[in-house]
Amino acid sequence: MDLTLTRDGLQAIDALLIATIDSEVELLNEASRHIISGGGKHLRPHVALLSYLAAGGEDLSEAVSMAAAIEMVHTATLVHDDINDHALLRRGRPSVHARWGRTFALLTGDYMFAKVYELMAPYGSEYNIIMARACSELVEGETLQAVAAKAGTIDRETYKRIVALKTASLFEGAARMGALLGGGDERTVEALAEYAYNLGIAFQMVDDILDVVGDPTALGKPVGADLAQGRGAFAPPSNGTTILSLQGGDDVGATAAAAVAVAEATDEADPIARMMAKLRTSGAIEAARLQALEMIDRARAALDDVPPSAARDELLSLTDDVLDRDH
Repeated sequence: MDLTLTRDGLQAIDALLIATIDSEVELLNEASRHIISGGGKHLRPHVALLSYLAAGGEDLSEAVSMAAAIEMVHTATLVHDDINDHALLRRGRPSVHARWGRTFALLTGDYMFAKVYELMAPYGSEYNIIMARACSELVEGETLQAVAAKAGTIDRETYKRIVALKTASLFEGAARMGALLGGGDERTVEALAEYAYNLGIAFQMVDDILDVVGDPTALGKPVGADLAQGRGAFAPPSNGTTILSLQGGDDVGATAAAAVAVAEATDEADPIARMMAKLRTSGAIEAARLQALEMIDRARAALDDVPPSAARDELLSLTDDVLDRDH
């Protein structure tokens, strides 16, 4: 397989996204183009395309519309997330919410979600059911997170469920649809879905780490937002422990929780910055990295059941990209 195929596929996805959001209502055109042209990692559609090829698919063009639908879902959720989070920046530029206001941002996200139907139209019911399930789980995860953050009841098990629903579900759906479309047998399809599920969990855990230690310029958004809103891997729930990982880490958890308590008790102009500084020296970041690495190891192990190919090698390479990313 010529690896330029996936680059060509990703470029085709971008072109299709722009063509799909074309509307007679200029504001929808402008706002949708604003968020789509802001870039992004395109990791989910990349997983879909590579899964298609790893499962034996040969004509990448038949997977482009499906992969574009996956990216459209992800992008629409970013528009809605920024409304909920009152975020002013996304991908280094003003969020749709900041530039056009809450009402038009909400409508833009709705419009993009509706366009997913158009992109998925060429595929049969099996694929649309997978996409619908991933979208439903994504919303369930976001809702569960909001409820738990508001109540201060996020614990490790709740965090695990949130991440599985809001992030891993779309990764898994992308791989499953790609592998099915590529003609993979049941073992290959399930292996690629398992790979993507664990990759998605690791991706979210690294995202939570970067919210504490990341460079705002590289991220294209401020850090500390999740911590300020009582969510993510380092949210201090009501029982006095902190969520460092999907399992284990009790000693480090107690240290980090104490750091959070000190920060909250300190009369500082920027208590979130104080809390972040304490977390960086508590051992919590290192513990979370170890748990992200465990998820990456599971993703890599799943690929053992996928036939050798250049696409499989590139999927393996993506695990390093997720673990080592700085944005």
